[in-house]
Amino acid sequence: MRIGLSSWQVVGMTDDQLPSTIPGLVSRAAASFAAREALVDERARLTFAELAEEVERAARALVASGIEPGDRVAIWAPNCTEWVIAALGSFTAGAVLVPLNTRFKGGEARYALERADVRLLFTVTDFLDTNYEALLRAEPALPRLREIVDLRGPGWGAFLERGHDAPRPAKITGDDLCAILFTSGTTGRPKGAMLTHSATVRAYDAWSTVVGLRAGDRYLVVNPFFHSFGLNAGIVACLVKGATIIPHAVFDVDAVMARAAEERVSMLPGPPTVYQSILDHPRLAEFDMSSLRLAVTGAAPVPVELVRRMRAELGFETIITGYGLTEATGIATMCRHDDDPETISTTSGRAIPDVEVRIVNTEGAEVPRGEPGEVVIRGYNVMRGYLDDPGATSEAIDTSGWLHTGDVAVMDDRGYVRITDRTKDMFIVGGFNAYPAEIENMINEHPAVGQVAVVGVPDDRMGEVGYAFVIPRLNANVTRDELHEWCREKMANYKVPRYFEIVDALPLNATGKV
Repeated sequence: MRIGLSSWQVVGMTDDQLPSTIPGLVSRAAASFAAREALVDERARLTFAELAEEVERAARALVASGIEPGDRVAIWAPNCTEWVIAALGSFTAGAVLVPLNTRFKGGEARYALERADVRLLFTVTDFLDTNYEALLRAEPALPRLREIVDLRGPGWGAFLERGHDAPRPAKITGDDLCAILFTSGTTGRPKGAMLTHSATVRAYDAWSTVVGLRAGDRYLVVNPFFHSFGLNAGIVACLVKGATIIPHAVFDVDAVMARAAEERVSMLPGPPTVYQSILDHPRLAEFDMSSLRLAVTGAAPVPVELVRRMRAELGFETIITGYGLTEATGIATMCRHDDDPETISTTSGRAIPDVEVRIVNTEGAEVPRGEPGEVVIRGYNVMRGYLDDPGATSEAIDTSGWLHTGDVAVMDDRGYVRITDRTKDMFIVGGFNAYPAEIENMINEHPAVGQVAVVGVPDDRMGEVGYAFVIPRLNANVTRDELHEWCREKMANYKVPRYFEIVDALPLNATGKV
């Protein structure tokens, strides 16, 4: 059944009819693409009209559960239909979404839930032999967390039913917060980047326009929804353009190829390893990949030959690379559809519309084109700040509104950016940012570890992986295998160093720093 646009859904509609809120996008999509498929997975197929109805049910249920505008609601689950409905329902209820990394262990999740003062958590108990609720219950209690809802258990249906007679949610505006995305950093503790509805909608309208996403595209979202690439460049972008969201929980090359063929997927994003794995698959010829049209990649070096092969052998019409960070709503620069393979491979594109990107020296002055400096960003896409951390916010965003990224790059005469280094100590593992300070702090909790230093080293498949150098405590013994297994139990798998080295000393500079 097609639903009408109610007043609470269309708040913040602009003159060009692009809503300024994510609930507004849901309503506009229901009106414009009512009968088209909006959301497809192994257990459900929903049109845009049906999706809007389910979102309203979830929003009313949240209201009935005592969630008020501004309250924080978290999701700790893999990509699935219920994730989308719970997230959009949270936005519609005026709640601020706090997505949790599915690779988190109990302590990591607890930190984010406590820091964000989360009131309700949606999770699952059966993903890759992991029971997230059990992991959390093994940690110290969270007195402010009032309820945990299992998205795949009977509790989900019961949760939705409670909203049957609940009032509609209060109105929200584009200036309201929509999400708090936790990002780690050089201080070793994750920080919550606060993002608004209007910035998210505007940024991913620009993103999807540059990519060439359009109504009727079928988008296999292999990027996790807990990440800006999955949440914003996936769910939000599909709502903007009327594309079908096809959630995919775990990347497996055979499953992705089969799904692409079965669902006639036209949009397939991911890090370079996704495409390399498909191209190198011995049974590639057995799968019909002819529907593929759009690719968005990055977060690791993209070889020129890979771009050429993606076009020649997989049939992609458009291949886009870009650059962004959570603090900039996930996007700042992008290549364009008519860029040559060398530009796509060697740069991260130029600034998206209405966003400024500069390369500056240590004094903040812009450097000449072709010279290296730090990337700074200014525009509507810059976060409101870090949650409850004005000190870190002022360090990241200067008094003129420039977000200092810590990334070193050069800009050519066309305004295209090539990232060359990082001033912040970070490496990227399969598309996920890994921060040595955070990993070192966690390893230092091991009773046999005296000192540790973690660096990133190149890896053919993951781009980079961690290498930990460990000095044992006095009279303590520990092996590399013991440390590896301990880390696997304590931290998300992408943070776990691939290599461990037991050493007697660490190299120090003149000030005593490693």
